[in-house]
Amino acid sequence: MFRTLSRTSSSPCALTIAGSDSGGGAGIQADLKSFAVLGVFGTSALTCVTAQNPQAVTGVMPVSVEMVGAQIDAVCACFDVGAVKTGMLYSAAVVEAVAAAVRRHGLAWLVADPVMVASSGARLLQPDAVESLCASLLPLARLITPNVPEAELLCGRAIASVADMRRAARTIAERFGAACVVKGGHLDSAEATDVLFDGGQEHLCSCARHGSSKMHGTGCTYSAAVTALLARGVPLHEAVRLAKQFVANAHEAAVSTGSVQALAVDCEANRRLAAQVR
Repeated sequence: MFRTLSRTSSSPCALTIAGSDSGGGAGIQADLKSFAVLGVFGTSALTCVTAQNPQAVTGVMPVSVEMVGAQIDAVCACFDVGAVKTGMLYSAAVVEAVAAAVRRHGLAWLVADPVMVASSGARLLQPDAVESLCASLLPLARLITPNVPEAELLCGRAIASVADMRRAARTIAERFGAACVVKGGHLDSAEATDVLFDGGQEHLCSCARHGSSKMHGTGCTYSAAVTALLARGVPLHEAVRLAKQFVANAHEAAVSTGSVQALAVDCEANRRLAAQVR
């Protein structure tokens, strides 16, 4: 179902198309940090500027549709983009513009993180954009990475167990013709289990929970890590497994800064993980 990436450049490159998080824990900021730790040159196309911290999103200012497309065009004109991920897209117009750019530039390895609602509860995707996301962008993806609430919306039923996650991953994969990993961090369990269905095989990845399961930016960091590993030529199921370990390492090494605890993406365990990737 999936090909191994080939690249001509000595340094792999990845592109993130997402919003800015002024708190630094999610969005473009989290993506670029993760790319760098994993040895990938990071490029970006900004979709929104947000005023936020781990507790609240207090403002959102969208970037114009024309500028979103122009950023992607500028990156693709100069860089050999091995993999691309999408995060916060906010509006139907931006979703359509991103989908058009993906087609225009033949960006084959698209990781779509269907960001809809922030952990603080703020809506990050307008209601009318959900239909555009499902119709225009997700069918172009090679991997979709919903959390449990997002997977419930995409598959149309409640998820309360790992068995439910397994059914949801298959449903979403079949609906959009892409691999799907349903992230189980929202479930109340001793272990955090993710379910990957790649269209042919199912893989379960579990790890013990570290601290708060709702630490800001875990979803962005996870999908960014998968994207970076794919850009380095790592096979899909191994990229998903290593990305989960990457986030678990960042949880375990979390640092206190101000009034919050933040993921320590650039921790020693993650530097070792990156060094082991061939």
